[in-house]
Amino acid sequence: MSVIWNLWHGCIKISEGCKNCYVFRRDALYGIDSRNVYKTKSYDLPIMKKRDGSFQVPSGEHLWTCFSSDFFIENADEWRDNAWAMMRIRKDLSFSIATKRVERIEKCLPEDWGSGYENVSLLCSIENQKQADLRLPLFRNALIKNKSLICEPLLGPIDLTESLAGGWIDQVIVGGESGDKARVCNFEWVEGIRQACIKNNVTFIFKQTGAHFMKDGKSYNIARKLQSAQARKANLNFTPHKD
Repeated sequence: MSVIWNLWHGCIKISEGCKNCYVFRRDALYGIDSRNVYKTKSYDLPIMKKRDGSFQVPSGEHLWTCFSSDFFIENADEWRDNAWAMMRIRKDLSFSIATKRVERIEKCLPEDWGSGYENVSLLCSIENQKQADLRLPLFRNALIKNKSLICEPLLGPIDLTESLAGGWIDQVIVGGESGDKARVCNFEWVEGIRQACIKNNVTFIFKQTGAHFMKDGKSYNIARKLQSAQARKANLNFTPHKD
């Protein structure tokens, strides 16, 4: 099971992958300015309790954190320390945090972070080779115990063969772009990343095809509800062997 924990909502676009952001698309339907970053009603979700005093989120759950913003965005600096505190309190939960703002990670970590919290994973978001070259060196050097990559929306080929060497990445998640204006995701790009993962014995997960998928020169328009299923059907996921 997984739970979505959106502590704050709203973001500022910073790179190519942000162009067709689903948060901006959804907010636009209601006339909401997505550049306005605010704390949500779910901010305290991990420590919210039921009437009987038990936690609303039961022990053992995994929380995907801050899907409607970026956890390290400057606008949320005043709220982040308490967010870390909630993760410390709920050591019985695990948290995954994806970010494009890897240059801010070090200055935003809590004082007791050490080499990282055991129950927190950080994912560096990269959409093309340009952003991989910019973000991965910073991410590699960051003091984080559990590191993963998320290539979504995948907008071009990314050569990760050398970048994944050394066993510092737990897994790589790949997905295409959704929405009416989705840019193409090419099967060759997905397979290239998969081969880099296999070579370096890193877990590979093909999360979704995106709305506009291309394979063997043929273009496919895939409905939103089928994108994850089609990715699973491709049977590309890779689980490393253990020595």
